[in-house]
Amino acid sequence: MKSISSNPDPATPAAATSPIPAAASASVAVGSGGTRLKITSYGAARTVTGSNHLLEMGGQRALLDAGVFQGSPALEDLNRLPFAFDPRSLNAVVLSHAHNDHTGRLPKLVKEGFRGPIYASRGTRALAEFILLDGAKLQREEYERNLRLGRPATPPLYDEANVAQTLAQVHIVEFDQPFSLGSVQVRMQRAGHIPGSASLVFDADGERFVFSGDVGNIRKDVLIDPVPCPNATTVLMESTYGDRDHRPYEQTLEEFAAILREALKTGGKVLIPSFALERTQDVLYQIARLEEAGGIPGIPVYVDSPLATKVETVYSSLPGEFDPRLQEFFRRGVDPFRPKQLQYTRTIDDSKKLNALSGAAVIIAGSGMMTGGRILHHMINQLGKPDTTLMIVGFQPEGGLGRALVDGQPEVRIMGQTVRVNARVKTVNGFSAHADRTELLRWSAAVTGEIRLVHGEVPSMESLQAALRARGQRCLIQEPTGYRPQGGRKDEGAE
Repeated sequence: MKSISSNPDPATPAAATSPIPAAASASVAVGSGGTRLKITSYGAARTVTGSNHLLEMGGQRALLDAGVFQGSPALEDLNRLPFAFDPRSLNAVVLSHAHNDHTGRLPKLVKEGFRGPIYASRGTRALAEFILLDGAKLQREEYERNLRLGRPATPPLYDEANVAQTLAQVHIVEFDQPFSLGSVQVRMQRAGHIPGSASLVFDADGERFVFSGDVGNIRKDVLIDPVPCPNATTVLMESTYGDRDHRPYEQTLEEFAAILREALKTGGKVLIPSFALERTQDVLYQIARLEEAGGIPGIPVYVDSPLATKVETVYSSLPGEFDPRLQEFFRRGVDPFRPKQLQYTRTIDDSKKLNALSGAAVIIAGSGMMTGGRILHHMINQLGKPDTTLMIVGFQPEGGLGRALVDGQPEVRIMGQTVRVNARVKTVNGFSAHADRTELLRWSAAVTGEIRLVHGEVPSMESLQAALRARGQRCLIQEPTGYRPQGGRKDEGAE
C-alpha cells in the first residue's frame, strides 16, 4: 500500500514558483497578454455527474469531457436536449478519462455535427471504445424491449455507427508530451484515477488553466500516483470527497479479508456488485494478493460482466499505467489481477450456470449500484440463503436497492419480485477511486490563482471551499449553465 507523499501540509499554502495573473471575476480570468480565458460548465457544476466544460482560451474553443448525466429523472432528461452550444463551433474535445459521466455523450456530440479532433490518452481511447459500444448496445436493447412490450420507448441517444465515427476522430496523446490547439499548448499529466486518467494543463499568452479531471486516491496501491497540480491562473477542480477523508486503507483490506474468510467457513456464495471499470479490478487484485500471502485459501472467482471481461484486456495491455510493484508482476509474466481460480463468464448461459454452483465461490457482477445487470439475477437466487454474503464495495444512493439492503430491510423488490433477505450484508468502504479531502488539498497546494470547484454535491464543495480559503487560496463554486442541478449520482460503472 502506498502512503501519501511528502507534499506541503494541506493547512499551509505552498509558495509559488512564478507569478500567475489573478482572476478578474468569478467567470473570466484576464491574462497579462490581454486575452480572455473563459470556462463555462454545462455539466458537473453543483452536481457530481455530466462532466461537460467549454474552455475558451487563446482563440480556441475546446470542450473538456462530454459525459452523461446520471441520477434523478430530471437530470437524465438533460441528456436528450441539444447541446447548449453548436458542436460545429468547437475546435477540439479533450478528454480527462473514460468513465461514462465524462465520455457518454461524445457520440451524441458527433451525431449533432462535431467533426474535429478528440484528444485522449492511450488508456482512455481503449476503455472508451468498450464503454461507448456497451452504452449503444444497452440503449438499443432497452428501446427494442420497450417497443416489444408496448411500453413508452425512448430512442437511443446514439447508435453503434455514431460510436464508430467518434472513435475515428480520436487522436491519442502520450502523457507529458505537449500538443497544440492553435496558440494553446496542452499537456496531459497523470491523475491516478483509472488507467488513462489525466489532468489537463493549458498554456497560452501568459495564462495557465488546469482541469483536474477526477483525481485518484493515493492510498490505493494499483495505479501510479496523481501528479500534483502546477501553479495556474485558474484551476477547475473536482470535489467529490471534499468534505471528508477515506478510512485508512489498511482497515479496508483487513475488513475485506475477514469477510472472505468468514464466508469461506460457511461454504456459501459471496456476491460482490461492482463497477465494471476499476472497482472489479481492485477486488481481483486484493483477492489475488490474499491468496498469494496465505491470507485466504484459493477460492473460485467468477466475473459475470461482459464489460468487465473486455476491460480486463485493456488492463493487461497497459502495464505502464500501474504502480511499480504491479509493473514487476507484468515483467515476470504474471497477471496481478488474476486470482488462482478466476473465470470470466462469456454468455448468458454461462451466467445462469452459476446458480447451480455448489460450495463457496465469489461472484463479481454489475451493476455496482444494483440498478440493473446480472447481479440482480444472482441476488434473486442467493439472498434468501443464510450462507450467502452480499459484500457491498461501492457507494449506494438513497432510495436505491443497495441502500435498502445496507439499511437492513428484511425484504426487497428486485425485478418485480419480492425477495426475502436471509443473507449477510456487509459493507466495505475505502475502495473509492477518488482523492479524499486531504488529498485534494495536497494536490492543489501550489495554486496561487483561482480555484473553481465542480464535480461534487454542494455540501462537499462548500466544505472544501472553506478549507481552501482558510489557507489563503481564492476559491469559488462554479455555477452551472443551461440546467438546474438536482439529484446527481456518481456512477462509474458504465454498465
